[in-house]
Amino acid sequence: MRDVAAPAHPAAAGSAASAVTSAVSSAGGSAGVEGRGAASPAGPAAGDEAVRVTGALSPSRAGDFMTCPLLYRFRVIDRLPEPPSPAAARGTLVHAVLERLFDRPAGQRTLTTARGLLEPEWERLLGEEPELAQMFSGEEELRAWFSAAHDMLDRYFGLEDPRRLEPARRELYVETVLDSGLLLRGYIDRLDIAPNGDIRVVDYKTGTAPRAEFEARALFQMKFYALVLWRERGQVPRLLQLMYLGNGEILRYAPDEVDLRATQRKSEAIWRAIERARSRADWRPRPSRICDWCAYKALCPAFGGTPPDLPAQAGDPGESLTAAADAEAAARALPLPEVPSPRSFAGDI
Repeated sequence: MRDVAAPAHPAAAGSAASAVTSAVSSAGGSAGVEGRGAASPAGPAAGDEAVRVTGALSPSRAGDFMTCPLLYRFRVIDRLPEPPSPAAARGTLVHAVLERLFDRPAGQRTLTTARGLLEPEWERLLGEEPELAQMFSGEEELRAWFSAAHDMLDRYFGLEDPRRLEPARRELYVETVLDSGLLLRGYIDRLDIAPNGDIRVVDYKTGTAPRAEFEARALFQMKFYALVLWRERGQVPRLLQLMYLGNGEILRYAPDEVDLRATQRKSEAIWRAIERARSRADWRPRPSRICDWCAYKALCPAFGGTPPDLPAQAGDPGESLTAAADAEAAARALPLPEVPSPRSFAGDI
């Protein structure tokens, strides 16, 4: 396992990781969570309720636009369906297993228990989305797919011991409205809160850790969440932690207010660029190495395709709040570092 520290704060990240991990492990981390979750908006988020919402952005949709404006258009404006992919489905399955694992008493959170959850969670997913069964040509292919999911769980247990943790919140929905009217929102995989109030934001990734030159791109999602939490709670999270189960590595970063103000400026700049693209009907493709993984490649003019006509009433993308959840899961599971891997959730742009 390689513990990757973000270059801007390597020492701070290391000390923060040690402090938060030991504090949460020794005392559970759930103490005071409800009170902290209801923090007064008197800090950076003051006045949110009085601001008219003019648009909504999640880290996944921001990542789509930064990766390729045409990809954003296909997912948000056209709302084109995407076929299920084995990588995306496996990511959803592993996330579900880890979620269910923490439902168990601490002493039962073992690798054996986690492996035993794979099949029932898969059956549940099949019940919700029967088309997932069509991804596999036969039993051998399905067994290989399950084997890769087993490997991810093995790597998770190599990174931390869930018996020593009591997350404060899991699958936590967060949102805040900026003074500009832009609504920022997302789902956090796990929130750990130490007895002293220190916050650790944890996100599971079923891909592999990015190379050093792409760390900042990968951390944008986590800084986005940290910004929302700061505005909600008036407290900067002590540590952001990405756990890459594709190769068993951790990326840790200790943010500060300067980071989060910069993240706010970047988020608003992305939204202004989205609005310009909408007003000009200019959704240009941005070819890159990930195009081979894109479900819309056949429609992309960069590869000889023709996009469909824009919807007659495309409207303000800030009003389009029902983007497909599979698009989020697909982006999360892509193995290449150019695309942030946001957590899947429906109803955001």
